[in-house]
Amino acid sequence: MDLTANYDMFLGPEHEMLRQTVRNFAEREVAPHIREWDRSGAAAEGPEDRPHLRPVLKRMGELGLLGICIPQRYGGAGMDYLALAVVCEELERVDSFLRVVMSVHTGLNSLSIFQWGTEEQKQRFLVPQARGEKLAAFCLTEPNSGTDAAAMQATARRDGEDYILNGEKIWISLADLADNFLVFAKTDPGAGPRGITAFIVERSMPGVSSYPIHGKLGVRAGNTGGVVFNDVRVPRSHRLGEEGEGFKIAMAALDNGRYTVAAGATGLIQASLEASIRYARERQTFGVPIAEHQLVKRMISHMVRKLDTSRLLVYRAGWMKNKGIRNTRETTLAKWHATVSSFEAADDAIQIHGAYGYADEYPVERYLRNARGAIIYEGTRELQELLQADFVMGYRKYPNLRCELPAYDPDFWESDG
Repeated sequence: MDLTANYDMFLGPEHEMLRQTVRNFAEREVAPHIREWDRSGAAAEGPEDRPHLRPVLKRMGELGLLGICIPQRYGGAGMDYLALAVVCEELERVDSFLRVVMSVHTGLNSLSIFQWGTEEQKQRFLVPQARGEKLAAFCLTEPNSGTDAAAMQATARRDGEDYILNGEKIWISLADLADNFLVFAKTDPGAGPRGITAFIVERSMPGVSSYPIHGKLGVRAGNTGGVVFNDVRVPRSHRLGEEGEGFKIAMAALDNGRYTVAAGATGLIQASLEASIRYARERQTFGVPIAEHQLVKRMISHMVRKLDTSRLLVYRAGWMKNKGIRNTRETTLAKWHATVSSFEAADDAIQIHGAYGYADEYPVERYLRNARGAIIYEGTRELQELLQADFVMGYRKYPNLRCELPAYDPDFWESDG
C-alpha cells in the first residue's frame, strides 16, 4: 500500500517525482550507513569526527534540495512550498539529521533572506545558499533564553556604519559547518522585542567562533553546537530588515521552521509505521505472526491515523503558504500534532519490536530518540498548546505586519530573471 497516495488535492505529478528523487537519494546514499553514523556521532567531538556530513550536504545541494522552494532567479529549484514539505518528509523518513539541515538552512535562514532581504542581499547570500555552495544557520536561542526569545542578551551597538556584535547562541544546528549565520541581537536593550535586530553574519568575520555540543540524546549524525560573537564588526549592509524588526523576522522565520519540522515528523511517523508492519509480519508468537494480534493491530492503526492527520495538517499549511495566506495558527497546530504523534508512533514501534526495539539492530530506537527533540525545538509542545488556545479564544490575533512569505507564482519562481 502506498502510504503517500490520495493527496492529489494538494500535490501534483512534479511533487511525486520529487518525492521519488529524494527517497532514492536517502535510501541509497544515507540509509545503509545511518546506524554507523548515529553510533559514531554519539562520541564525536566535532564535524571532523563526522566525515559523512560534508559529502551528504554537498549531494543535497547538487540535487537542488537546499534551494527547493527558492525562485530560480535566486539560485533555487523554483518549486513551491509544498515541495519543501515533501523533501522534509522523505529525508526524515531515513533520519532526522537530514531534515534538520532543511529546517535551518532553507526554512529558517534562506526563506528569511528571500522574504526580508534587499536585492543585493539576495544576490550575495541567497543565491549561493540556494545552490548549496554555502551553508547557513539560524542563531536565536541563547544559554538563558529559549522560548522567551525577547530575553536574549546578545547586543549589537552602532559604531559608524557598522555594528559591534557580542553574545553567545546555543543549540545551533550546523554551528560548526555553516558559512553564514542569521543572528538576532538587541540594538536597543530597553525596548523589549522592538529593540531586536537581525543580521547576516559570515563565519569569516573576525570574532566568530563555534563549538560542538556533546552527548545529545538524538540527531547524533548531525552537528549541533554553540556560536560565539566577540566584538564582531558587522557592516550595515548585513542588517536584515530595519533596525528593531528582528523579533518580527524571527517569528516569521519560525513559521517556516515549524512547517519543516512538522513535515519531517510526518516522515518519521511513516518510517515507524513501515518498520512496524515489516516486523509484525515476520515475527511470530503463539504460532502466528504478531500482525494478527489485535493489540498490535491497534498500535499500527493508531500510527495510520497519526500519519494521515499530520500529513493533512502539514499540506494545508503548505497550501496556505502557496496562496500567501497567513498560517501561523495552522502551522503551529501541524507542528504540535505531528511532533507529538511522531514520538508516540516511535514509542509504539518499539513496543511492537519488543526487546529488539530497545537496541539499534532495528531503527525504531533511533526514531524515538530523534522524535523527542522536535517536541522541544522550534517552540515547545506547551507553547503550541497555549498558542492554539489563545487563537481560538481571541486572545491572539494576527497583527497587520509583513510576516508572510510571498505567494507562490510559477511565472516568477521558474524564471531566471
